[in-house]
Amino acid sequence: MQVFSAVSRRCVVLALGAFVGLTGCSTLPANGPSRSDVEAASQKAPPSKIHVVQVDESVARQLASKRLGQQLASALPASHASNELLGAGDAVEVSIWEAPPALLFGDYVLASASNGTSATRPTTLPEQVVSSDGAIGVPFAGRVRVAGLTVAQAADAIAQKLAGKANHPQVIVRQARNASSYVTVVGEVTNSMRVPLTPHGERLLDALAVAGGVRQPVQKMTIQVARGGIVRSLPLEAIIKDPSQDIVLQPDDVVTAAYQPLSFVAMGATGRNAEINFEATGVSLAEALGRMGGLADSRSDPRGVFIFRFEDASALPPSTSQQNVTADGRVPVIYQIDLRNPQSLFIAQNFQVENKDIVYVANAPLAELQKFMSIVGAFTSPIVNVQTIQNTTTW
Repeated sequence: MQVFSAVSRRCVVLALGAFVGLTGCSTLPANGPSRSDVEAASQKAPPSKIHVVQVDESVARQLASKRLGQQLASALPASHASNELLGAGDAVEVSIWEAPPALLFGDYVLASASNGTSATRPTTLPEQVVSSDGAIGVPFAGRVRVAGLTVAQAADAIAQKLAGKANHPQVIVRQARNASSYVTVVGEVTNSMRVPLTPHGERLLDALAVAGGVRQPVQKMTIQVARGGIVRSLPLEAIIKDPSQDIVLQPDDVVTAAYQPLSFVAMGATGRNAEINFEATGVSLAEALGRMGGLADSRSDPRGVFIFRFEDASALPPSTSQQNVTADGRVPVIYQIDLRNPQSLFIAQNFQVENKDIVYVANAPLAELQKFMSIVGAFTSPIVNVQTIQNTTTW
């Protein structure tokens, strides 16, 4: 019996040694990296290095200011005047008056019985389309460039061309048809169409209304505006709530109403591991943690809450290494927040989770020890039970 007891003790010691060796080799089951593993990623040499950013008030403010810079009103300033400019394809009508005696355009004189003065009737030229070179033809004036001018400026340009030929010419230009001042509205709208712009200054919501409105719930819609190589997006609900984001549209703007479900992935020591959808208006880290079921009390490390994100390179400090920049100009970044600090709960309310982020909560070191002990217990329990039975029999 003593031989068996010695053998059993030896087996237990060997099992413990084997599992300690496995632990040292990091072969214990895990659902992701530990906090120390993530923090060590920032110490590696490029290109393996990943930027780990400790989230504090200054970082939260910097990211918030970046979002403000992406808003429509700041990125796409507009002027009502651009909607009044003539362009190629517009149809215009030109009327010319001459002071009597009319030399070129007055066909006959109208006499006034009351004061004895006389005047000529205006000559209205046939409607014509502004050519691709931006000009129209005017008798005795030749080709006059009107593209890029308002109707008043075009009239002055024609009058200057006629000066010295006609007798004190006066000119009026009228835009008969608008073919150059349009915006294109596409996407999840009732009718994709080109919306004409007028001197009134149509705004973003005006164009969406003309297109019949959006076909999906407002809170799930994102509106994208493309202008001259600049593309900006904003949730439709945010545009409705903030009139300053209802920008004045410019010719050739492209407005896209997009229904794109946004989501982040919850992983690690949380109450729920899943892909979680959120509204177009966004979700804060505090809200995201709530939707994840919070941190798992028995195994989470509150110091190890991480947000994995491909961040715009422009949002990082200039001193940050840019060797891992992707083809679309983004850099892999890990944001870390320590929820043991009460102040972090306020910061989490201002830190916005973005589409395709991964919110990961690391296991606490004690949880790894508990995991190890449960594996050792499962392995040694049969031996201990046999030894107990043997001792009982001997007794």
